[in-house]
Amino acid sequence: MPNESALRRLKTIEGHLRGVIRMVEEDAYCIDVIRQIQAVEAALNKVSSVILEDHLNSCVITAIRGEDRKERERVLEEIAEVFEMANKV
Repeated sequence: MPNESALRRLKTIEGHLRGVIRMVEEDAYCIDVIRQIQAVEAALNKVSSVILEDHLNSCVITAIRGEDRKERERVLEEIAEVFEMANKV
């Protein structure tokens, strides 16, 4: 079942991104374009947080409570990788 909150946010971001594309096509003032890009980035970060929270409250909790040690290690490694990639960006 899709995360409705994340999906709704992504569709809003999609519209906002189309607006940014239009601004670039129309040669809008650079700083205005950058501000809109930053708004899209912030919105995407919020969606990532919503999806991560859902993942932590479902998949990760299930794995941690489970008996499979390798599964526990796998989900924790995935979380560490996500944070590592976020710090590289």
